[in-house]
Amino acid sequence: MFNHGWHNYLEHAYPADELNPVQCNGRGSDKSDPTNININDVLGDYSLTLVDTLDTLAIMGTQDQFEEAVRLVLEQVSFDKDSKVQVFELNIRALGGLLSAHVFASDPSFGHSIKGYNGGLLNLAEDLANRLLPAFQSSKTGIPYPRVNLRYGVPRTETVETCTAGAGSLVLEFGVLSRLTGNPYYESVAKRALKAIWDRRSPLDLLGNVINIQTGQWIHTASSTGAGIDSFFEYVLKAYVLFGETEYLNMFEDAYGAILQHIRDPSGYIYRNVHMSSGTLMATWIDSLSAFMPGLQVLHGDLESAIKGHLIFYNIWKRYHALPERFDYYQKTVDIAFYPLRPEFVESTYHLYRATRDPFYLQVGEMIIEDLNNRTRLACGFANIGDVRTGRLEDRMESFVLSETLKYLYLLFDICKSTSLYDVYGCHGNIHVFKLIFSY
Repeated sequence: MFNHGWHNYLEHAYPADELNPVQCNGRGSDKSDPTNININDVLGDYSLTLVDTLDTLAIMGTQDQFEEAVRLVLEQVSFDKDSKVQVFELNIRALGGLLSAHVFASDPSFGHSIKGYNGGLLNLAEDLANRLLPAFQSSKTGIPYPRVNLRYGVPRTETVETCTAGAGSLVLEFGVLSRLTGNPYYESVAKRALKAIWDRRSPLDLLGNVINIQTGQWIHTASSTGAGIDSFFEYVLKAYVLFGETEYLNMFEDAYGAILQHIRDPSGYIYRNVHMSSGTLMATWIDSLSAFMPGLQVLHGDLESAIKGHLIFYNIWKRYHALPERFDYYQKTVDIAFYPLRPEFVESTYHLYRATRDPFYLQVGEMIIEDLNNRTRLACGFANIGDVRTGRLEDRMESFVLSETLKYLYLLFDICKSTSLYDVYGCHGNIHVFKLIFSY
Protein backbone atom coordinates (compact mmCIF):
# COMPACT_ATOMS: atom_id res chain seq x y z
CA MET A 1 0.00 0.00 0.00
CA PHE A 2 2.77 2.43 0.88
CA ASN A 3 4.69 1.70 -2.31
CA HIS A 4 1.51 2.24 -4.33
CA GLY A 5 0.97 5.69 -2.84
CA TRP A 6 4.63 6.70 -2.84
CA HIS A 7 5.46 5.69 -6.40
CA ASN A 8 2.32 7.38 -7.71
CA TYR A 9 3.23 10.58 -5.87
CA LEU A 10 6.67 10.54 -7.47
CA GLU A 11 5.34 9.68 -10.93
CA HIS A 12 2.29 11.94 -11.10
CA ALA A 13 2.70 14.71 -8.52
CA TYR A 14 6.31 15.47 -7.52
CA PRO A 15 7.57 18.20 -7.11
CA ALA A 16 4.06 19.34 -6.11
CA ASP A 17 3.06 19.13 -2.46
CA GLU A 18 0.40 16.45 -2.75
CA LEU A 19 -1.05 13.87 -5.11
CA ASN A 20 -4.50 14.16 -6.67
CA PRO A 21 -5.24 10.43 -7.05
CA VAL A 22 -8.36 10.84 -9.21
CA GLN A 23 -6.85 13.12 -11.85
CA CYS A 24 -3.38 11.60 -11.44
CA ASN A 25 -1.62 14.94 -11.08
CA GLY A 26 -0.13 17.16 -8.41
CA ARG A 27 -1.53 19.78 -6.06
CA GLY A 28 0.19 22.83 -4.60
CA SER A 29 -0.95 26.04 -2.94
CA ASP A 30 -4.12 27.69 -4.21
CA LYS A 31 -2.78 30.93 -5.67
CA SER A 32 -6.19 31.80 -7.14
CA ASP A 33 -7.81 31.93 -3.69
CA PRO A 34 -5.48 32.96 -0.85
CA THR A 35 -8.37 32.51 1.62
CA ASN A 36 -8.60 28.78 0.89
CA ILE A 37 -7.06 27.73 4.19
CA ASN A 38 -8.06 24.09 3.70
CA ILE A 39 -5.29 24.00 1.09
CA ASN A 40 -3.02 26.94 1.86
CA ASP A 41 -2.58 26.24 5.56
CA VAL A 42 -0.64 23.13 4.56
CA LEU A 43 0.57 23.47 0.98
CA GLY A 44 3.15 26.07 0.02
CA ASP A 45 5.02 24.58 -2.96
CA TYR A 46 7.84 22.84 -1.08
CA SER A 47 7.17 19.18 -2.03
CA LEU A 48 5.47 18.53 1.29
CA THR A 49 4.73 14.83 0.76
CA LEU A 50 8.41 14.23 -0.04
CA VAL A 51 9.57 16.02 3.12
CA ASP A 52 6.92 14.50 5.39
CA THR A 53 7.63 10.97 4.15
CA LEU A 54 11.43 10.92 4.50
CA ASP A 55 11.64 8.89 7.69
CA THR A 56 8.88 6.55 6.51
CA LEU A 57 11.23 5.56 3.71
CA ALA A 58 13.95 4.86 6.24
CA ILE A 59 11.64 2.68 8.32
CA MET A 60 9.68 0.95 5.55
CA GLY A 61 11.60 1.35 2.33
CA THR A 62 15.00 0.44 1.03
CA GLN A 63 18.09 2.44 1.88
CA ASP A 64 18.34 3.46 -1.77
CA GLN A 65 14.87 5.04 -1.66
CA PHE A 66 15.69 6.93 1.52
CA GLU A 67 18.98 8.24 0.17
CA GLU A 68 17.37 9.31 -3.12
CA ALA A 69 14.60 11.16 -1.29
CA VAL A 70 17.16 12.95 0.91
CA ARG A 71 19.08 13.94 -2.23
CA LEU A 72 15.92 15.37 -3.81
CA VAL A 73 15.15 17.41 -0.69
CA LEU A 74 18.66 18.80 -0.40
CA GLU A 75 18.88 19.68 -4.10
CA GLN A 76 15.39 20.97 -4.79
CA VAL A 77 13.38 21.92 -1.68
CA SER A 78 13.34 25.52 -0.48
CA PHE A 79 11.11 27.27 2.05
CA ASP A 80 11.87 30.72 0.65
CA LYS A 81 8.31 30.99 -0.63
CA ASP A 82 5.73 33.77 -0.74
CA SER A 83 3.29 31.42 0.98
CA LYS A 84 1.17 32.04 4.08
CA VAL A 85 1.01 28.75 5.96
CA GLN A 86 -0.13 27.44 9.31
CA VAL A 87 2.70 27.29 11.84
CA PHE A 88 1.35 24.09 13.42
CA GLU A 89 1.07 22.19 10.13
CA LEU A 90 4.55 23.14 8.92
CA ASN A 91 5.95 22.28 12.32
CA ILE A 92 4.57 18.74 12.53
CA ARG A 93 4.90 17.80 8.87
CA ALA A 94 7.93 19.62 7.50
CA LEU A 95 10.10 20.55 10.50
CA GLY A 96 9.43 17.20 12.14
CA GLY A 97 10.09 15.35 8.90
CA LEU A 98 13.42 17.08 8.35
CA LEU A 99 14.63 16.57 11.90
CA SER A 100 13.65 12.92 11.95
CA ALA A 101 15.32 12.25 8.61
CA HIS A 102 18.44 14.03 9.85
CA VAL A 103 18.55 11.68 12.84
CA PHE A 104 18.36 8.66 10.55
CA ALA A 105 20.85 10.03 8.03
CA SER A 106 23.47 11.03 10.61
CA ASP A 107 23.17 8.42 13.37
CA PRO A 108 24.45 4.93 12.50
CA SER A 109 22.81 3.29 15.52
CA PHE A 110 19.59 2.63 13.62
CA GLY A 111 21.18 1.42 10.40
CA HIS A 112 20.10 4.13 7.94
CA SER A 113 23.00 6.58 8.05
CA ILE A 114 24.07 8.04 4.72
CA LYS A 115 27.73 8.03 3.76
CA GLY A 116 28.98 11.56 3.20
CA TYR A 117 25.90 13.19 4.70
CA ASN A 118 26.92 16.60 6.05
CA GLY A 119 23.88 17.78 8.01
CA GLY A 120 22.01 19.45 5.17
CA LEU A 121 18.59 18.41 6.47
CA LEU A 122 19.32 20.02 9.83
CA ASN A 123 20.36 23.22 8.08
CA LEU A 124 17.11 23.21 6.12
CA ALA A 125 15.15 22.56 9.32
CA GLU A 126 16.80 25.53 11.00
CA ASP A 127 16.02 27.72 8.00
CA LEU A 128 12.36 26.67 8.20
CA ALA A 129 12.19 27.30 11.95
CA ASN A 130 13.66 30.78 11.46
CA ARG A 131 10.86 31.50 9.00
CA LEU A 132 8.28 30.43 11.59
CA LEU A 133 9.78 32.49 14.43
CA PRO A 134 8.04 35.80 13.51
CA ALA A 135 4.77 34.17 14.61
CA PHE A 136 6.13 34.13 18.17
CA GLN A 137 8.00 37.42 18.13
CA SER A 138 4.98 39.53 17.22
CA SER A 139 2.82 38.23 20.08
CA LYS A 140 2.42 40.02 23.42
CA THR A 141 1.66 36.79 25.29
CA GLY A 142 4.20 34.55 23.57
CA ILE A 143 1.37 32.51 22.07
CA PRO A 144 2.20 32.44 18.35
CA TYR A 145 0.09 33.70 15.49
CA PRO A 146 -1.53 30.77 13.72
CA ARG A 147 -0.09 31.66 10.31
CA VAL A 148 3.03 33.22 8.89
CA ASN A 149 4.29 34.10 5.43
CA LEU A 150 7.48 32.10 4.94
CA ARG A 151 9.18 35.00 3.16
CA TYR A 152 7.67 38.12 4.70
CA GLY A 153 6.62 37.17 8.23
CA VAL A 154 3.24 37.77 9.88
CA PRO A 155 0.83 39.66 7.61
CA ARG A 156 -0.62 42.86 9.08
CA THR A 157 -4.16 41.52 8.73
CA GLU A 158 -3.47 38.11 10.27
CA THR A 159 -6.03 36.90 12.80
CA VAL A 160 -5.10 36.99 16.48
CA GLU A 161 -7.19 33.90 17.21
CA THR A 162 -5.47 30.52 17.49
CA CYS A 163 -6.40 27.12 18.81
CA THR A 164 -4.84 25.47 21.84
CA ALA A 165 -3.39 22.58 19.86
CA GLY A 166 -1.87 24.86 17.24
CA ALA A 167 -0.06 27.04 19.78
CA GLY A 168 0.76 24.35 22.32
CA SER A 169 2.08 21.59 20.07
CA LEU A 170 5.45 22.93 19.00
CA VAL A 171 7.84 22.10 21.83
CA LEU A 172 8.96 18.66 20.59
CA GLU A 173 10.26 19.79 17.22
CA PHE A 174 11.59 23.12 18.46
CA GLY A 175 13.14 21.40 21.46
CA VAL A 176 14.88 18.80 19.33
CA LEU A 177 16.10 21.53 16.98
CA SER A 178 17.59 23.43 19.92
CA ARG A 179 19.41 20.35 21.16
CA LEU A 180 20.73 19.42 17.72
CA THR A 181 21.94 22.95 16.93
CA GLY A 182 22.95 24.01 20.44
CA ASN A 183 20.71 27.08 20.17
CA PRO A 184 18.23 27.15 23.08
CA TYR A 185 16.13 29.93 21.58
CA TYR A 186 13.88 27.67 19.52
CA GLU A 187 12.87 25.59 22.51
CA SER A 188 12.42 28.66 24.69
CA VAL A 189 9.79 30.26 22.45
CA ALA A 190 7.86 27.01 22.03
CA LYS A 191 7.96 26.30 25.76
CA ARG A 192 6.85 29.85 26.56
CA ALA A 193 3.86 29.40 24.24
CA LEU A 194 2.90 26.09 25.84
CA LYS A 195 3.16 27.54 29.34
CA ALA A 196 1.20 30.65 28.33
CA ILE A 197 -1.66 28.39 27.26
CA TRP A 198 -1.44 26.25 30.40
CA ASP A 199 -1.27 29.27 32.71
CA ARG A 200 -4.67 30.34 31.36
CA ARG A 201 -6.42 27.10 32.27
CA SER A 202 -9.62 27.27 34.29
CA PRO A 203 -9.84 26.47 38.02
CA LEU A 204 -10.95 23.00 36.88
CA ASP A 205 -7.60 22.58 35.06
CA LEU A 206 -9.46 22.60 31.74
CA LEU A 207 -8.37 24.44 28.60
CA GLY A 208 -10.54 26.22 26.07
CA ASN A 209 -10.38 25.70 22.33
CA VAL A 210 -9.54 29.12 20.86
CA ILE A 211 -7.62 31.99 22.47
CA ASN A 212 -6.67 35.57 21.56
CA ILE A 213 -2.88 35.62 21.32
CA GLN A 214 -2.56 39.31 22.21
CA THR A 215 -4.96 39.54 25.16
CA GLY A 216 -4.78 35.95 26.38
CA GLN A 217 -8.58 35.83 26.61
CA TRP A 218 -10.44 32.66 25.68
CA ILE A 219 -12.74 33.02 22.67
CA HIS A 220 -14.16 29.49 22.45
CA THR A 221 -14.54 27.88 25.86
CA ALA A 222 -15.44 24.30 24.92
CA SER A 223 -12.97 21.80 26.39
CA SER A 224 -12.46 18.33 24.94
CA THR A 225 -9.82 15.85 23.80
CA GLY A 226 -10.62 16.48 20.13
CA ALA A 227 -9.99 19.02 17.40
CA GLY A 228 -8.39 22.25 18.52
CA ILE A 229 -7.00 20.88 21.79
CA ASP A 230 -5.98 17.24 21.15
CA SER A 231 -2.24 17.41 20.56
CA PHE A 232 -1.60 19.78 23.48
CA PHE A 233 -2.02 16.81 25.81
CA GLU A 234 0.09 14.62 23.55
CA TYR A 235 2.97 17.07 23.41
CA VAL A 236 3.07 17.69 27.15
CA LEU A 237 3.44 13.99 27.97
CA LYS A 238 5.82 13.26 25.10
CA ALA A 239 7.96 16.27 26.01
CA TYR A 240 8.52 14.61 29.36
CA VAL A 241 9.38 11.31 27.65
CA LEU A 242 11.72 12.98 25.17
CA PHE A 243 13.45 15.54 27.37
CA GLY A 244 13.03 14.11 30.88
CA GLU A 245 11.77 17.36 32.44
CA THR A 246 9.30 16.69 35.26
CA GLU A 247 7.57 20.04 34.70
CA TYR A 248 5.93 18.54 31.62
CA LEU A 249 4.84 15.44 33.52
CA ASN A 250 3.26 17.58 36.23
CA MET A 251 1.32 19.51 33.59
CA PHE A 252 0.08 16.31 32.02
CA GLU A 253 -0.95 14.75 35.32
CA ASP A 254 -3.06 17.79 36.18
CA ALA A 255 -4.56 18.00 32.70
CA TYR A 256 -5.30 14.28 32.53
CA GLY A 257 -6.89 14.30 35.97
CA ALA A 258 -9.23 17.05 34.77
CA ILE A 259 -10.07 15.03 31.65
CA LEU A 260 -11.06 12.02 33.72
CA GLN A 261 -13.07 14.08 36.18
CA HIS A 262 -14.86 16.52 33.89
CA ILE A 263 -14.63 15.42 30.23
CA ARG A 264 -14.98 11.65 30.42
CA ASP A 265 -18.58 10.54 30.88
CA PRO A 266 -19.55 8.17 33.73
CA SER A 267 -19.47 5.12 31.44
CA GLY A 268 -15.75 5.62 30.82
CA TYR A 269 -16.14 5.27 27.06
CA ILE A 270 -17.00 8.77 25.82
CA TYR A 271 -14.92 11.96 26.12
CA ARG A 272 -17.30 14.89 25.84
CA ASN A 273 -17.25 18.60 24.99
CA VAL A 274 -17.74 20.58 28.21
CA HIS A 275 -17.42 24.19 29.32
CA MET A 276 -13.91 24.84 30.59
CA SER A 277 -15.08 26.77 33.66
CA SER A 278 -18.12 24.78 34.78
CA GLY A 279 -17.68 21.31 33.27
CA THR A 280 -21.23 21.43 31.90
CA LEU A 281 -21.99 19.58 28.66
CA MET A 282 -21.75 21.75 25.52
CA ALA A 283 -22.09 19.23 22.66
CA THR A 284 -22.88 15.55 22.14
CA TRP A 285 -20.41 14.70 19.39
CA ILE A 286 -16.93 13.24 19.21
CA ASP A 287 -14.50 13.79 16.35
CA SER A 288 -12.06 11.51 14.63
CA LEU A 289 -9.01 13.43 15.87
CA SER A 290 -9.82 12.38 19.43
CA ALA A 291 -9.15 8.77 18.41
CA PHE A 292 -5.53 9.49 19.36
CA MET A 293 -6.39 9.46 23.06
CA PRO A 294 -6.26 5.67 23.66
CA GLY A 295 -2.72 5.64 22.29
CA LEU A 296 -1.70 8.43 24.64
CA GLN A 297 -3.34 6.60 27.53
CA VAL A 298 -1.20 3.56 26.72
CA LEU A 299 1.90 5.73 26.93
CA HIS A 300 0.68 7.08 30.28
CA GLY A 301 -0.01 3.57 31.58
CA ASP A 302 -3.80 3.83 31.82
CA LEU A 303 -4.46 0.69 29.80
CA GLU A 304 -8.00 0.10 31.04
CA SER A 305 -9.16 3.52 29.87
CA ALA A 306 -7.35 3.08 26.56
CA ILE A 307 -9.09 -0.22 25.83
CA LYS A 308 -12.53 1.25 26.59
CA GLY A 309 -11.99 4.44 24.60
CA HIS A 310 -10.71 2.54 21.58
CA LEU A 311 -13.89 0.46 21.41
CA ILE A 312 -16.01 3.52 20.63
CA PHE A 313 -14.00 4.31 17.51
CA TYR A 314 -13.83 0.63 16.56
CA ASN A 315 -17.62 0.40 16.56
CA ILE A 316 -17.99 3.62 14.57
CA TRP A 317 -15.49 2.29 12.02
CA LYS A 318 -17.36 -1.01 11.78
CA ARG A 319 -20.58 0.85 11.02
CA TYR A 320 -19.17 3.14 8.30
CA HIS A 321 -15.98 1.31 7.22
CA ALA A 322 -14.16 4.56 8.03
CA LEU A 323 -14.27 7.27 10.71
CA PRO A 324 -16.52 10.25 9.99
CA GLU A 325 -14.96 13.54 11.00
CA ARG A 326 -17.68 14.07 13.60
CA PHE A 327 -20.20 11.63 15.09
CA ASP A 328 -23.08 12.46 17.46
CA TYR A 329 -22.99 9.72 20.07
CA TYR A 330 -26.38 10.74 21.51
CA GLN A 331 -28.30 10.72 18.23
CA LYS A 332 -26.09 7.95 16.73
CA THR A 333 -25.75 9.99 13.54
CA VAL A 334 -22.94 11.47 11.44
CA ASP A 335 -22.49 15.23 11.89
CA ILE A 336 -19.58 15.71 9.47
CA ALA A 337 -19.17 12.89 6.98
CA PHE A 338 -15.73 13.14 5.38
CA TYR A 339 -12.71 10.99 6.23
CA PRO A 340 -9.32 12.14 4.88
CA LEU A 341 -7.60 8.85 5.85
CA ARG A 342 -6.49 10.22 9.20
CA PRO A 343 -4.04 8.13 11.27
CA GLU A 344 -5.32 8.56 14.84
CA PHE A 345 -7.43 5.39 15.07
CA VAL A 346 -4.63 3.34 13.50
CA GLU A 347 -2.15 4.94 15.90
CA SER A 348 -4.14 3.91 18.96
CA THR A 349 -4.67 0.41 17.56
CA TYR A 350 -0.91 0.06 17.14
CA HIS A 351 -0.11 1.24 20.68
CA LEU A 352 -2.74 -1.06 22.19
CA TYR A 353 -1.41 -4.08 20.34
CA ARG A 354 2.13 -3.25 21.38
CA ALA A 355 1.01 -3.00 25.03
CA THR A 356 -1.28 -6.05 25.15
CA ARG A 357 -0.27 -8.35 22.26
CA ASP A 358 -4.00 -9.04 21.99
CA PRO A 359 -4.63 -10.38 18.46
CA PHE A 360 -7.89 -8.44 18.41
CA TYR A 361 -5.90 -5.35 17.48
CA LEU A 362 -4.32 -7.16 14.54
CA GLN A 363 -7.85 -7.99 13.40
CA VAL A 364 -8.71 -4.30 13.68
CA GLY A 365 -5.67 -3.52 11.54
CA GLU A 366 -6.77 -6.07 8.95
CA MET A 367 -10.22 -4.47 8.88
CA ILE A 368 -8.69 -1.03 8.29
CA ILE A 369 -6.44 -2.32 5.51
CA GLU A 370 -9.33 -4.06 3.77
CA ASP A 371 -11.56 -0.99 3.97
CA LEU A 372 -8.84 1.40 2.77
CA ASN A 373 -8.07 -0.84 -0.19
CA ASN A 374 -11.71 -1.45 -1.06
CA ARG A 375 -12.97 2.11 -0.61
CA THR A 376 -10.08 4.50 -1.28
CA ARG A 377 -7.49 2.79 -3.49
CA LEU A 378 -7.36 4.07 -7.07
CA ALA A 379 -4.95 3.51 -9.93
CA CYS A 380 -2.96 6.59 -8.89
CA GLY A 381 -3.05 6.40 -5.09
CA PHE A 382 -5.51 6.64 -2.19
CA ALA A 383 -8.34 9.20 -2.18
CA ASN A 384 -10.08 10.97 0.67
CA ILE A 385 -13.60 9.79 1.44
CA GLY A 386 -15.94 12.73 1.01
CA ASP A 387 -18.89 10.97 2.65
CA VAL A 388 -18.44 7.79 4.67
CA ARG A 389 -22.14 6.95 4.22
CA THR A 390 -22.13 6.94 0.42
CA GLY A 391 -18.47 6.23 -0.34
CA ARG A 392 -18.09 9.39 -2.43
CA LEU A 393 -14.39 10.14 -2.96
CA GLU A 394 -12.49 13.43 -3.09
CA ASP A 395 -9.44 14.06 -5.24
CA ARG A 396 -6.78 14.46 -2.57
CA MET A 397 -4.17 12.31 -0.81
CA GLU A 398 -2.76 14.26 2.12
CA SER A 399 0.87 13.79 3.08
CA PHE A 400 -0.03 12.08 6.36
CA VAL A 401 -1.46 9.09 4.50
CA LEU A 402 2.12 8.02 3.74
CA SER A 403 3.91 9.57 6.70
CA GLU A 404 1.49 8.40 9.41
CA THR A 405 -1.46 6.19 8.50
CA LEU A 406 0.41 3.61 6.45
CA LYS A 407 3.48 3.81 8.67
CA TYR A 408 1.43 2.89 11.74
CA LEU A 409 -0.18 0.01 9.85
CA TYR A 410 3.26 -1.24 8.86
CA LEU A 411 4.54 -1.06 12.44
CA LEU A 412 1.40 -2.79 13.72
CA PHE A 413 2.23 -5.89 11.70
CA ASP A 414 6.03 -5.70 12.03
CA ILE A 415 6.44 -5.89 15.78
CA CYS A 416 10.19 -6.58 15.57
CA LYS A 417 10.80 -3.32 13.72
CA SER A 418 8.39 -1.56 16.07
CA THR A 419 10.12 -2.80 19.21
CA SER A 420 13.60 -1.86 18.04
CA LEU A 421 12.31 1.55 17.03
CA TYR A 422 10.98 2.28 20.50
CA ASP A 423 14.03 0.86 22.25
CA VAL A 424 16.19 3.56 20.69
CA TYR A 425 13.84 6.36 19.72
CA GLY A 426 10.81 8.36 20.81
CA CYS A 427 8.00 9.39 18.48
CA HIS A 428 5.95 12.56 18.43
CA GLY A 429 2.36 13.05 17.35
CA ASN A 430 3.15 12.96 13.65
CA ILE A 431 5.20 9.74 14.21
CA HIS A 432 8.40 11.37 13.08
CA VAL A 433 11.21 9.76 15.03
CA PHE A 434 13.48 11.63 17.43
CA LYS A 435 16.27 10.17 19.51
CA LEU A 436 15.77 10.70 23.24
CA ILE A 437 17.67 13.87 24.16
CA PHE A 438 17.86 15.05 27.75
CA SER A 439 20.46 17.82 27.58
CA TYR A 440 22.27 20.16 25.20
